[in-house]
Amino acid sequence: MPDVEIREKRVTWAELFFDLVYVFAITEVSALLHADHSWAGVLRALIVFVPLYWSWVGTSVLANTQDLSGAASRISMFAVALAGLFMALAVPEAYGERGILFGSAYLGARVVLAIMLFRRIPLAINPIAVGLVVSGPLIFAGGFADGAAREAMWAVAAAIDLSSPTVLQARLRTMRFEPSHLAERFGLLLIIALGESVVAIGGPAASDKHLSAGVLAAVATAFVCACGLWWVYFHFAADAMRYAMMTAQVQTHIARHVMSYGHLMLVGSVISIAVGMREAVARPGEQLGWGVAGLLFGGCALYLATFGYTRWAMFRLVSTTRLAASAVVVALLPVAAHMPALGALMLVAGVLVALNIVEYMRVRGTLVAPSAGGGQLEQEASVTDG
Repeated sequence: MPDVEIREKRVTWAELFFDLVYVFAITEVSALLHADHSWAGVLRALIVFVPLYWSWVGTSVLANTQDLSGAASRISMFAVALAGLFMALAVPEAYGERGILFGSAYLGARVVLAIMLFRRIPLAINPIAVGLVVSGPLIFAGGFADGAAREAMWAVAAAIDLSSPTVLQARLRTMRFEPSHLAERFGLLLIIALGESVVAIGGPAASDKHLSAGVLAAVATAFVCACGLWWVYFHFAADAMRYAMMTAQVQTHIARHVMSYGHLMLVGSVISIAVGMREAVARPGEQLGWGVAGLLFGGCALYLATFGYTRWAMFRLVSTTRLAASAVVVALLPVAAHMPALGALMLVAGVLVALNIVEYMRVRGTLVAPSAGGGQLEQEASVTDG
């Protein structure tokens, strides 16, 4: 592999403060999914999550490609955060009386992001411009519509936001990113989502006046699941993603597929898992049922399968262990739906622990001392299935 000159950029305190809004936002999306985890409920939760996520992505990309250390830039970042806070406040009744608040806040975020971008570079067609003139106004207008019309308008807007980086990829091809900073930003967002899973584990138990052995066992098992999810990402995959950004000839390919699209699936799947774990901890001796089991096992399967997508996008390699583990989780779903919740949690925990042990032993047995042609990061990126 060629030597790569690395210029590190640190995540700022302002960015970390900005992220606090999205702690609340993810909690609200999780609560919306908890209230209705039918297929329609999952779709509605996804539709409101995409604008929140894209506001975070837009701000993080600007912070990566520009110097936002000035007072005006920080105030602009906090303005986007305020818009995100209003959107999060609207989420519980986004399809009811707070639709206008949600749409107005999203359009406001898009306006501020456009000002942040275009005051530094010439006007051009890019995803932020598309959000300003197309998806932002569409979500705003959808807030005034009712019922299925609002859902349809917001779904179209979400699809436009998601597709614009791909449609405009030729225009974005020459963009350059600070690899370490961008990888750290998306890793921090996943940490926020994993934090929601910890809250989901502890919340039902903390409100139980008489903690039973079954509840404590469910808490412990669910926490093992959360640790397993963390390990799958942060033990090797996070470094592989940073390495891919460092060495990519076209960085926007990695930024689009691995960071933007990949982390949408990763964060969304963790939210789904968190809702499933909340239900399991609340009633460890009862059957999960198809709906909750689908969130828990389906979310876990999607989480693991996403690494198959990101690994192919980064290295054109197949993530055999994680795809196999995802298939095992899907195969266990019909059984888990009719098991006590604690037993279902144990199945998920068992798959995650087994996966991490297999990968740990695989990497431990394959890595050799760094040679003149590459370092530890390069070797781990080539060995791990992350």
